[in-house]
Amino acid sequence: MLPARFVTTPTAAALVILALAGCARTIGVEVAPHAAEPECADVMLAVPDELGTDLPKVRTSSQATAAWGEPGAAVTMRCGVEQIGPSADCQQVDSGDGTTVDWIVTTDDAGTWSFVTYGRDPAVEVLVPPAVTEDHSTSFIADLAQAVSQVPATKECQ
Repeated sequence: MLPARFVTTPTAAALVILALAGCARTIGVEVAPHAAEPECADVMLAVPDELGTDLPKVRTSSQATAAWGEPGAAVTMRCGVEQIGPSADCQQVDSGDGTTVDWIVTTDDAGTWSFVTYGRDPAVEVLVPPAVTEDHSTSFIADLAQAVSQVPATKECQ
């Protein structure tokens, strides 16, 4: 029998795996009301691994959600939010490859930018906190066009 201070190789490997799993970052994102819509699965499968050049995708806590960045400074996305009606805040964003997405763009008092797709059901919401906009423009929203386009557009900004 080995003394207690020795750990067998399979046990040591299991401990390393558990330790690494515990270090993985997970961003808490509230699930959207219509996250179970089949189109949301298609959206999630098409999200990019990185936004811009330095916001890597990280794990999230809920179905039909995605996040890029670091806890406390992450861009978050939820598929299945309620649609927003026509608004003067509607902007058409071109991804550069000919794909366009219409977004209702607003900011709150804390400086968080909100982008909600217009004319797509289910709608997709992207939140960009001030901790991200301190060092980035919100132009990376165009990187989400391919994913968001998995939900067909039925209306456009006027």
